[in-house]
Amino acid sequence: MLYFTYGSNMNWTQMKTRCPSARFVGVAKLTDHRLAFSRRSVNRGCGVADAVRDAARSVWGAVFQISELDVGVLDKSEGYRSGRERNSYWRRACLVFLDGDEGRPVTAETYFADPEPNPPPPNQHYKDIILSGARHWHLPDDYIAELEAIEVNG
Repeated sequence: MLYFTYGSNMNWTQMKTRCPSARFVGVAKLTDHRLAFSRRSVNRGCGVADAVRDAARSVWGAVFQISELDVGVLDKSEGYRSGRERNSYWRRACLVFLDGDEGRPVTAETYFADPEPNPPPPNQHYKDIILSGARHWHLPDDYIAELEAIEVNG
């Protein structure tokens, strides 16, 4: 499965721990969305990443190829169970553009949050995990600057 990640799974150490089969395909842009923190993670104790619709913005991330054996582990880590009425995140197909090039579209699965009212902002540790992945995969400098500007809790 091709998987597009825009949050903490961009961190290579975390991704390889969750999905040992993961192979980096490239960086990509999800258009008409912006990065938001629309859920509170019980495990992390802070707001966690989501890509929400916004016609004027884009979310950058990494695309990985992962084996079907790892999909279940990834689903579990994202709080998604097929057939369940409520999930923390929903896995859905999306169209992303490799290297931000609209001539290189790829359909990949990603996770979109089921938003909660009044979630807290991310904490510094969670923000640092996202930033480490963004820097590791060399996302565009202006997007990294946007990530650096995210306000944190505490």
